[in-house]
Amino acid sequence: MGLAIRLGRNIRHAARLQQIVTVLVRHGFEDVFQGIGVDRLLDRVRRFLLFKKADDQFKRLPYEVRLRRAMEHLGGTFIKLGQILSTRPDLIPQHWADEFRHLQDDVPPVDFSRVRRRLEDEFPGKVDELFTQVEVDALAAGSIAQVHRATLRDGTPIVLKVLRPEIEHTVQADMEILSLLADFIEDRFPDQGYSPSKVVEQFRRELMREMDFNREGRSTDRLRRAFEDDENIIFPRVFWEASTSKVLALEYIEGLRLSRMKPDDLSDEDKQLVVARGADAVFRQCLEIGFFHADPHPGNIVVLPGARICFLDCGMTGHIDPGSAQLLADLIQGVVNQDLNGVIRSAIRMSNANPSLAHDRAFRADAWEFVSRFRTTSIDELQMGDLLRDFFEKIRRHRLQCPADLVFLVKAITTIESVGEELYPDFDLVGHVRPHIERLIRRRYSLGAMSRRFAEGITGYAQLAEELPEQMRLLSYDLRHNRIAINIKHSGFEDLIKTVEHASRNIAHATFVVALILGPSILILADSLRDERGWLTVVAVIGYILAALMVVGRFVLDRFRR
Repeated sequence: MGLAIRLGRNIRHAARLQQIVTVLVRHGFEDVFQGIGVDRLLDRVRRFLLFKKADDQFKRLPYEVRLRRAMEHLGGTFIKLGQILSTRPDLIPQHWADEFRHLQDDVPPVDFSRVRRRLEDEFPGKVDELFTQVEVDALAAGSIAQVHRATLRDGTPIVLKVLRPEIEHTVQADMEILSLLADFIEDRFPDQGYSPSKVVEQFRRELMREMDFNREGRSTDRLRRAFEDDENIIFPRVFWEASTSKVLALEYIEGLRLSRMKPDDLSDEDKQLVVARGADAVFRQCLEIGFFHADPHPGNIVVLPGARICFLDCGMTGHIDPGSAQLLADLIQGVVNQDLNGVIRSAIRMSNANPSLAHDRAFRADAWEFVSRFRTTSIDELQMGDLLRDFFEKIRRHRLQCPADLVFLVKAITTIESVGEELYPDFDLVGHVRPHIERLIRRRYSLGAMSRRFAEGITGYAQLAEELPEQMRLLSYDLRHNRIAINIKHSGFEDLIKTVEHASRNIAHATFVVALILGPSILILADSLRDERGWLTVVAVIGYILAALMVVGRFVLDRFRR
């Protein structure tokens, strides 16, 4: 199906599509439209929509900077897309991911009257019963939600996170347009190593999760309960009686945000404690609890008196199952032991790649370069952030894709490491978190764990031996009844098929046009033999007009398809 036809089916989003294309062209991405073959379409619609050409100030900037600025200009959906892509070094180059981390989500707040209407819709007739006060001025405003201070009826100070009015419609339009473009790119460039359509679908699910404040509230509660035994790590309390899927009422935390901290706001001792406690909390979530805050950047960390820290905004969280944790332990152990085959096995299992890749010379060379770079004698000297970033760069180079849980884990670990480096560069973060890594490896390689795996292996072989006769009987039955089929997949014939179809249409069209020309000519000749020209000439003229219309129509259609 052509892009123009699919755009026509999404005409209800034409205004948003015009805005997206205009912003991208203004930021210097017209060559991208040429690359995917819609430059002629762009030239046509420019005359109707009055698109401007790229600003010279943007053309001088690197691609990733221009795209980041375009995303900020387009707002909500695209800012979130960039933020999530910044966590996917297996999909985009590392320097692009680093640039997308600078995406700013601060936007002008919407008028409070619209926020008030949202509250009235969520709590019909109960707003004044629930709150004695909701401050008019927003405490913070993002592209998806904005935050207002409020007071419950019992006098408890809270913050209300309110989904921005009409954001659902904007997100729906943006996602349909992104899906359309992803399908088109996937059709034109199928050999990407990953599916753009699946990436957009995964992004859609993640965005829907972030817009569901019930889910964020449950995540906050779960992490708060996990750290109830640690008075130095705090997650805000959720007030469910004042919360819905579009409004989240959280305990108001008075403290110093790391993103707004000045050099003299904390002593060196407090900075050291903050880094130590933040790293402990993140590594405990990732490697022991198995459920973690996936975005612990400075804007989401508040420092309280006594160097206690509070994590805010649990909209982006991740899970890591025991199996994925074991793969991570295998990777770390393989690097420490300089075990090339062990690292390759871990990479293949993490990315669900074809096991035959283990024998690919280029892949083995890259894996050995990775292992050699981290040549070390102990975990003390192992930089987890660098190791994981470099690992995902190798994965992306060979067009492999890791599961989202491991990607979010990498994001959480590298983010807290960068916070530590910025806040207190002299702190030995690797040495401090070594016990967490060692416990992970011990769980994988302890005598008890190995005994369990050995027992599970023996059980699996026993089950296989028990089921083998039945499986062989079923296979024999299928062979006797011709139920075994071999599927052969042809690739590379699409362009040939399209060419043949196009040629067939042209031949049929030309034949019809020739008939419309020859037929009327015969009619005119026959009419000329008569004394008077009559209705035969009229019919012939109509035939000539039809032939001309068909030629012009075919020319216009071919030009539009190009």
